Amino acid sequence: MRQPRKFTVVIERDEEGYYVATVPALRGCHTQAKNLNALMKRIREAVELCLDSNNRQASLELVGIQQISV
Repeated sequence: MRQPRKFTVVIERDEEGYYVATVPALRGCHTQAKNLNALMKRIREAVELCLDSNNRQASLELVGIQQISV
């Protein structure tokens, strides 16, 4: 049995109140939902799909997240 992999999930809320989850280590891996429970279920499904379709693509290592004011 293969070991589970851990991924960092960045969660934001848009102007319409939807939560948006992104996995920086997997290009194009993101989803949205109206509540956090649904969001976490959907992002797990999205990660599985991304891993299946991007097996040959190198993943990125998250270094950090910063906020800036412009």
